[in-house]
This record gives sequence, structure tokens and C-alpha cells, in this order.
Amino acid sequence: MDYKKTNAPTNTVTRNMMELCEDTGNVYETVAIIGKRANQIAVEMKNDLSKKLQEFASYNDNLEEVFENREQIEISRYYEKLPKPTLIATQEYIEGKVYYRNPAKEKEKLQ
Repeated sequence: MDYKKTNAPTNTVTRNMMELCEDTGNVYETVAIIGKRANQIAVEMKNDLSKKLQEFASYNDNLEEVFENREQIEISRYYEKLPKPTLIATQEYIEGKVYYRNPAKEKEKLQ
């Protein structure tokens, strides 16, 4: 996922919960969907950051040799400036990019 191309705001935005839960008809179900997607995004972002920072890892335990790498600082700043995973997940949900289903509701429709 390219986090740079997301339309999510970088700060908190007040949302109308009634508009947000129109698709599901349930506020709690909507929050659960957004929360699960936010967890997926957070794990993916953490893995990406870990992979990029692993390149700079030093396997020596000598404290005298530890120094700040400019590229490592820039990578860290980039990830700090990104929108939070909950904001990205909420924007994806609003744009209709999140796939979800409720097996309980599908079971009720079949009966």
C-alpha cells in the first residue's frame, strides 16, 4: 500500500456517525470494521518501517560506535508525518475501498 497517495487527513476530523453507519445500519459494526482495517494498516506500516530500518541495523553492541544516520532519521520522520492508521482506515471506508461482510446477516437472509 502506498501511504503517500491516500486522501486521509493528517489530523483528527469530526465525522457525522449517522452518515458513517448508513451502509451497515449499526454504529458499532461500522466502528468494528474501521478498527479491524486500522489494525491491518498499522501492522503493514510497522513491517515496512522495520524492513527499512533493518538496513541500518548494527550488530555490534559497542555504545561508542552507535551514531545517528541521516537517512534513518529521514525515514523515521516520514513515517511520523503520515496519517494515523485509523484516519487512513476511516477514509478508505468512506470512499468504499474496504470490503466487509457479516456472516450473521448473510445467514439471516438465507433463512
